Amino acid sequence: MSFIHSFFFDFYPYIVTVVFILGSLLRYDYGQYTWQAKSSQILSKKNMRWASNLFHIGIIGIFLGHIVGLLTPHWIYENFISAHHKQILAMTAGGICGVMVLIGGGTLMLRRLFNPRIRATSSTGDILVIVILVVQVILGLATIIVSSHHLDGSVMLSLSKWCQDVATFQFGASRNLVNVPIIYEIHIVLGMTIFLIFPFTRLVHIWSAPAEYLVRRYQIVRSRR
Repeated sequence: MSFIHSFFFDFYPYIVTVVFILGSLLRYDYGQYTWQAKSSQILSKKNMRWASNLFHIGIIGIFLGHIVGLLTPHWIYENFISAHHKQILAMTAGGICGVMVLIGGGTLMLRRLFNPRIRATSSTGDILVIVILVVQVILGLATIIVSSHHLDGSVMLSLSKWCQDVATFQFGASRNLVNVPIIYEIHIVLGMTIFLIFPFTRLVHIWSAPAEYLVRRYQIVRSRR
């Protein structure tokens, strides 16, 4: 059990990082024609707009929240906000964004699974990605329930310390997670796995947001009339 724990929380993060970076570069270099998320809105517009907006806004909020919350050292904010209050803030903001992703993503998942036209044009990767993301947000919401039973911020600090040790190449980072409830560990492993499969799925289109969509010119669309 200790070997498995060490593998997933000491070595797996670096394996994921290498695959994530090299896989994305190779995908861009050799598969630019596959570098997009094929829109299904033309096939069915029902519930598409609001569900997609909820899903993407929630995902962005969760991602930014995790980056700031996990990678910001405790000494930077301890004079402004206690670990207890930071945990309450994280639970509240994460809960709101998580519910947005669950509603939006759940709707998109059901649409992709049970709408005949969408299902017919969906690849295995398309289905796998949306299912994993929905499962991941369910786990994330479940951790909020678990966190409500220990509001002293100790678990949050352990998770942050693990993440910071991994980011700064401190070997043995897994020691920070020894006493953390297993649901957090499952949530972390599945989260890393999302980054592992990232280069091989439609998720690569995320790279295009800062690199292309924010600086490209508006597209001019004219009707036949």
